[in-house]
Amino acid sequence: MPRNNQLLHFAFREDKQWKLQQIQDARNHVSQAIYLLNNRDESYQFRTGAEVLKLMDAVMLQLTRARNRLTTPATLTLPEIAASGLTRMFAPALPSDLLVNVYINLNKLCLTVYQLHALQPNSTKNFRPAGGSVLHSPGAMFEWGSQRLEVSHVHKVESVIPWLNDALVFFTVSLQLCQQLKDKISVFSSYWSYRPF
Repeated sequence: MPRNNQLLHFAFREDKQWKLQQIQDARNHVSQAIYLLNNRDESYQFRTGAEVLKLMDAVMLQLTRARNRLTTPATLTLPEIAASGLTRMFAPALPSDLLVNVYINLNKLCLTVYQLHALQPNSTKNFRPAGGSVLHSPGAMFEWGSQRLEVSHVHKVESVIPWLNDALVFFTVSLQLCQQLKDKISVFSSYWSYRPF
């Protein structure tokens, strides 16, 4: 991190465990989909096509939610990022004028560092707090405690995580297979309910 013509180095603390909420949420949705598929006795037989369609709709909803958690990062306000506690996950501790956000976007792990400066109380600058965003721009303002702050610089790095790409492909294929099953059940259901006069 460049600062005042010197390079600052920070690393994640090894004594602190941190989880990406997006990964946890995606895992929870996959677990729910598996539960929906496995919560019947082995000898259970579906009675109607509509019953299978209802199950597939519920499974597809969970798989879609899991995929969406990996493809769509949460939009956060700057105060939400400041309150997240990520700044305490580094050694040495980050200076108070830095904010950090870590998130997944498709198959990439993204790290964004915001350099801040305090706005003077007698500043003539029109204070407009920024709303939620995945990536805030320089000039974004927010209030933290009793201080008004402005983003002066934004530094972002991304790293491709190959298994995330694999996971997204598996979600897509799973959803396609579920849809194919639904389509076949619908065709057979309409055939069985057809009664010629």
